[in-house]
Amino acid sequence: MTAPAPLSLPSADDAQEWVAARTRHGLAAARELAEGLRADPPAATIDLLRQWDEVSRHLSNVAAAGSLLANVHPLEDARTTSEQAEVEVDRYVTELKQDRRLYEVFAAASPDGLDPVAARLLTKTLDDFRRAGVDLDDETRARLARINERLTEVGQEFGRNIRDDVRTVRVTPDRLAGMPQDWLDAHPAGDDGLVTVTTDYPDSVPVRMFAHDAAVRREVTVAFLQRGWPQNEPLLHELFALREELATLVGYADWASYDADVKMIKKGPAIPEFIDRIADAAAEPMRRDLELLLERYRRDVPDAASIDSADALYYEELVRQERHDVDAQQVRTYFDFARVRQGLLDVTSRLFGISYDAVPDAVVWHDDVTAYDVLRDGARIGRIYLDLHPREGKYKHAAQFTLADGLAGRQLAEGVLVCNFSRGLMEHDHVVTLFHEFGHLVHHVLAGAGEWTRFSGVATEWDFVEAPSQMLEEWAWDADVLRTFAVSPSGSPIPADLVERMRAADDFGKGYQARTQMFYAAMSYWFHTSRPDDLTAAMRELQERYSPFAYIDGTHMFASFGHLSGYSSAYYTYMWSLVIAKDLFSAFDPADLFDPVVAGRYRDRVLAPGGSRDAADLVADFLGRPYTFDAYAAWLAR
Repeated sequence: MTAPAPLSLPSADDAQEWVAARTRHGLAAARELAEGLRADPPAATIDLLRQWDEVSRHLSNVAAAGSLLANVHPLEDARTTSEQAEVEVDRYVTELKQDRRLYEVFAAASPDGLDPVAARLLTKTLDDFRRAGVDLDDETRARLARINERLTEVGQEFGRNIRDDVRTVRVTPDRLAGMPQDWLDAHPAGDDGLVTVTTDYPDSVPVRMFAHDAAVRREVTVAFLQRGWPQNEPLLHELFALREELATLVGYADWASYDADVKMIKKGPAIPEFIDRIADAAAEPMRRDLELLLERYRRDVPDAASIDSADALYYEELVRQERHDVDAQQVRTYFDFARVRQGLLDVTSRLFGISYDAVPDAVVWHDDVTAYDVLRDGARIGRIYLDLHPREGKYKHAAQFTLADGLAGRQLAEGVLVCNFSRGLMEHDHVVTLFHEFGHLVHHVLAGAGEWTRFSGVATEWDFVEAPSQMLEEWAWDADVLRTFAVSPSGSPIPADLVERMRAADDFGKGYQARTQMFYAAMSYWFHTSRPDDLTAAMRELQERYSPFAYIDGTHMFASFGHLSGYSSAYYTYMWSLVIAKDLFSAFDPADLFDPVVAGRYRDRVLAPGGSRDAADLVADFLGRPYTFDAYAAWLAR
């Protein structure tokens, strides 16, 4: 069997027409196949499913390219056309899922003789029809179609506002005392003598960590927390209302119940129960760490009763320096971006038994982008693209985007890592983030050899998706691993005792960081279920309940909380996945993180199956038992 070839991507100038043509052809092919299913469905259920999977493949290909280029392409016209491709696919997907003739074809299909994965596909396809309201009257189905289309539009506008709202703070150079020299070198003063600091991560995070001037830190923090406001507030109200209406029309109590029904957690009300379980477990570690943070803060602000996020990062760094002898500015000198990128490829190559071949002549959408073929046993199993630096009009956070779902013998797995890292030295936190996001990318590629589009790549339940990427973070904390690529400007590997101190310093604050995550999770849940009129007031109340950090007057963090669109009511999934990730990692020997037997079993039993089995079963197959809360609880308490 000839291995599938990678996509031929367009030049930057040709992208708009390429997306438009791909959308036309993909939708036309899907429509033709779907009409064939209505008019003359295959007699055998397996053939019915294969034809339906071809419909899914065509639609997935259009949507994936649209989503990616809408977020990364440097030309606005290409981004706009890509956004429209997403809208058209979503509109047609809704149409298909509400099609009673199609539903009747699948409802009449017998599962007899199907293998377990094909039977799973049939069951989930019927669930899709039900959740789309296929059995409702014409008027209600029409309303659901309008809701779905508008949800796509609102989500795009919400994300676009965050992406494009880059705010700036301008200060005199003397007010940037404490900043790393390489950062200062990259930020010369303008003709008016002022330095521009943007709210993009490579600017704002170092300033909040290192600048001695508290007023500068506060100004940058406030600008960061005001992104997307006020324009995103009415969009969020509309988003929550539309989701609630959709969920209740198809028979659920609320949106969270609708969304949870297809996740590991299963029940909407189980979400706040989980949030409070984590919050309770983190209460004592939070109190312990917050006391240390406030003790250091009060040396500079004697009467302080609390601390907020404008000062928290800076004083965390001081505590780490003074209590653990860890200076983040010294640490970052070991993490040159180019070395880190190569080190990441070397580590994952060794861990997963794969290799990467650079494709320097690959057509890409920007000069910053690098392409690699992924090989296993000498055969190409995927292609990855790394787009890792900020630029105007680009997605502002860190994420893995699908370009093509991998299907055995039919289509090569292709994925893209989109991040916003410095081109020079990196904070170690950003190194960890890079490992995390690459975990999604390698999951996408390794799970790209199955038969069905529905189960290809990172297609597990959404509250499991983060677990493999969170587990890969552990390799970015291992001294032996780091010494392979983390070197000083003179070429000396990072000392093992420094890494040990970094680990101890990183443990500082994990209690209140867990509580902060539960604040975000509570916001994502209660905004959807309570639908408060005043989002700022509701956010403030939840922040006071869960977060250790005081609210900063005049800020509206929810307006740039992109997960309210993508993760909706389910931001809890990051912590749910972390509980599982800690249990998965317990199977590895800390003295030999590259043990080929354990690593191979993990690759083949957890990653490679994609969504072909329930995530809980994949984990149990790897661990030899169901996952538990124990490893996470022990890590949090230590």
